[in-house]
Amino acid sequence: MTHKREIQGVVVKISGDKTASVLVTRQVIHPRYHKMVKRFKKYLVHDERNELKLGDKVVAVECRPLSKTKSFRLKTIVSTGAN
Repeated sequence: MTHKREIQGVVVKISGDKTASVLVTRQVIHPRYHKMVKRFKKYLVHDERNELKLGDKVVAVECRPLSKTKSFRLKTIVSTGAN
């Protein structure tokens, strides 16, 4: 069995029914300046029960493509947002 990729990020947008946009931040070393810089990427995450709110920290796991741009499913909610 292959290992499923997991991402951890913050919900920045509720993108329609059963879908949330999650912003994932990672830190990498700049190739020339050797300084830590942040890189950002947004993923669409499938939320079957519509339980996500803005600001929630979540863990999502990779799954089969659910739509053209959605290939992650909600695994757990790490902490809830302030809203």
